Amino acid sequence: MATIKDIADRLGIAVSTVSKGLNGANDISEDLRQLVLDTAVEMGYTTKKMRKVEHRKLCVFIENMDYDTNEQFGYDVILGFKQAAIQEKWDVDVVSITPELQIAERYSTYMLKNGYTGAFLIGIALGDEWMEQIATTTIPTVLFDNHVPKNLNVGYVGTDNYEGIDLAIDYLSDLGHTKIALLNGSDGSLVSEQRLDAYMESMHNHGLPVDENLTAFGFYVADCAKYYVPDFLDRGATAILCSSDLIAQGAIAECQKRGLLVPEDISVIGFDDLPVAARMTPPLTTIRQDRCELGKSAYHTLSCLVRHVSISKTLMRAQLIRRNSTGICTR
Repeated sequence: MATIKDIADRLGIAVSTVSKGLNGANDISEDLRQLVLDTAVEMGYTTKKMRKVEHRKLCVFIENMDYDTNEQFGYDVILGFKQAAIQEKWDVDVVSITPELQIAERYSTYMLKNGYTGAFLIGIALGDEWMEQIATTTIPTVLFDNHVPKNLNVGYVGTDNYEGIDLAIDYLSDLGHTKIALLNGSDGSLVSEQRLDAYMESMHNHGLPVDENLTAFGFYVADCAKYYVPDFLDRGATAILCSSDLIAQGAIAECQKRGLLVPEDISVIGFDDLPVAARMTPPLTTIRQDRCELGKSAYHTLSCLVRHVSISKTLMRAQLIRRNSTGICTR
């Protein structure tokens, strides 16, 4: 394990200067402080406080996702992570991040300055500033629904999207649907790319025709449905598979606005099984992600990485929840 003297020797500066850089003293330049922090991270330095049990801290960074109430996707994920971490006497901070923060602060030095041993990142986008830095970080890090290759310090946790989408296609196929549309999440998201690939693969394996006009990238909000569902219906779709329950909620509303009955005229399936899914009219058939267990799995993956046990991916099983928004194809 690197010491302050090791860092000083590497940089050719005094031990006292390294100490000032690590502790935020204001009598050295910002450039020198950043150099000290970057070198400390590169050499695997941890502070004495970080090594004490009573000061062990982990961070959950969250972006582009709501998590304030149990109706929101991120709530149970964070809850599960905290429940597992507390059992092993870790303190957990939850920090909302923005693109501006990622530009202002380098990921690894932010972790070191704030005394975090490891982190779980939720909702971070592929093009975000920190993603490039995480590709080479030495800090134990777990990404939700995101993956960087060839870094022994970084793991991935998520639900098996291929299995989830296949469960939905299999069910719709059994109901006689052949013209199945996919209303996906945001373009440029790893999970959206996986679900599109899974849809194409499953349609092919079921011997169903793939019409690219029946696939679209939207956003993970209900409002996006109004831009795509009318075209799907005009092109003869009898079922719409949505990449989230909120998208499905918007799809049902759009179908009903056009005078169609769900599921008599059109079937709709969501993804997530948020609490709102069971309260929709009609109640939503969906692919369940066990969000609390996802959070616990993220903690256990991170715990392994902290102990230098490299885990690449942890995938949870998906589950088909059958409700009343799907029915036998009548066209």
